[in-house]
Amino acid sequence: MAEKAYDVVVVGGGPGGYVTAIRAAQLGLKTALVEREHLGGICLNWGCLPTKALLRTAEIYRNIKSAENFGLRISGLEFDINAIVKRSRDIAMQLSQGVGHLLKKNKVDVIDGHGELTGKGKLSVRKDGKNVADLVARHIILATGARARVLPGFEHDGALVWTYKEAMVPDAMPKSILVVGSGAIGIEFASFYHTLGVDVTVVEVLPRVLPVEDAEISDLAYKAFTKDGLKIMTSATVKRLEKGSDNVTVTIESAGKIIQLTVDRIIMAVGIVGNTEGLGLENTKVAVDRTHVLINEWCETDEPGIYAIGDLAGPPWLAHKASHEGIICVEKIAGVKGVHPLNTLLIPGCTYCHPQIASVGLTEIAAKEKGYDVKVGRFPFVGNGKAIALGEPEGLVKTVFDSKTGEMLGAHMIGAEVTELIQGYAVGMTLETTEVELMETIFPHPTLSEMMHEAVLDAYGRTIHF
Repeated sequence: MAEKAYDVVVVGGGPGGYVTAIRAAQLGLKTALVEREHLGGICLNWGCLPTKALLRTAEIYRNIKSAENFGLRISGLEFDINAIVKRSRDIAMQLSQGVGHLLKKNKVDVIDGHGELTGKGKLSVRKDGKNVADLVARHIILATGARARVLPGFEHDGALVWTYKEAMVPDAMPKSILVVGSGAIGIEFASFYHTLGVDVTVVEVLPRVLPVEDAEISDLAYKAFTKDGLKIMTSATVKRLEKGSDNVTVTIESAGKIIQLTVDRIIMAVGIVGNTEGLGLENTKVAVDRTHVLINEWCETDEPGIYAIGDLAGPPWLAHKASHEGIICVEKIAGVKGVHPLNTLLIPGCTYCHPQIASVGLTEIAAKEKGYDVKVGRFPFVGNGKAIALGEPEGLVKTVFDSKTGEMLGAHMIGAEVTELIQGYAVGMTLETTEVELMETIFPHPTLSEMMHEAVLDAYGRTIHF
């Protein structure tokens, strides 16, 4: 089979890979994308987007249940889990097809199969055990992503023990679920199922839920979740499980006590591992640490001409981080002027539970640990007219500043639509905006964004509406 030559070959068609391939083509580089399963990767097909479709259904269901608070009377409310799942899957399919259109539009060659490095600048692509293409390229970018971490003794079986995939496509609604892990994935599934009436318990080994978030926001989240009826056990460890015919009995150690809990299903959400297998890395100088490929600030590995981006290259495990890394990588390859390394502190993080949670930059504790003398501002949702009008008066916007320079070090939010609001602070931090410029910015009224203004004002003793 004759080799096909390219400037860039991207292995993996997720949000890191396909964006990288499109940008490479825009820069005039002859580009191919190798994808073995589905364009859009886990994020688009089994992660970020279809889960948001599920959570949107839960949000609407929650709002309808509280319709009387808005002067509306609705009776006979029911849901159809099969229709809910179908909508989510249809959205995933639509978006995957859209990625294919974008790649075609940008003249990226898409090759269906599994890519494996076979020599310097060489890649073999196989499908169903057969070789379908031999590629040669000056630059090969690995964007193969990651998969759910499996703990020994807690392997998913697709029936009683689920990963995110099974949790997204239930054929019937369980009456009870145990979610192991309270990171973004675990809490989002807990929120979805709890809203639709499932008895949900969350077990977290660390002392607080959403442990990467600011401690104050994490505490508020815990209070909101438990007030809503979600059961949460922190500083707790699942020791073993015993499967029945249609349920699982779990042994949990918490605060020195042993607890047994029987549930219909378990969702394992305990992190991810990089997809490094079968890539031919053993024949290269590419270094792998705990399933993740080691890279420098330009996404270069120790093997010249081989790069890695996204979940494969380590945290934060976010689609927008992967996309941005890929753009940096190919712009550096193409010699674009002004390209600079990724600053992970400027990457926003969002959790789409109820209430929503979003953050960017350093937490208050992390800023102090780095030696900053900080000014902290807070503004509660209850002080905002738009939040009250929406029926969403619970939440908080928190800002962290360097008291010496006025630099914004971080921002943290919990409440309605904060996943949309956080980008305002991300833009400000990217532009190295100070507190003065933020205070002088005019925010429209009435909006939730006014709380962002007030939280800045509060850090400097100038808050108006609370």
